[in-house]
Amino acid sequence: MRWIRALPLLPLALIAVLLALAPFSPEPHLWEKLKMLAAGDLRRPLDVFDLLFHGAPLALLVIRLAAGDSRSGGQ
Repeated sequence: MRWIRALPLLPLALIAVLLALAPFSPEPHLWEKLKMLAAGDLRRPLDVFDLLFHGAPLALLVIRLAAGDSRSGGQ
């Protein structure tokens, strides 16, 4: 858990937001893949990889925010 707290928050947030919203037009890949997942159409390995590639930084950001600040003094 220590390595997660050591991640710099601002660059992680920028990467997470940019990858979550890329490409900006016509529709972000993450949103498209989440809709495919909800509909049960996420079958191709490339689509699964795309979901993980665009969603992983956002998930890591959420974990980093839940882990707290590394400067709080706690372990």
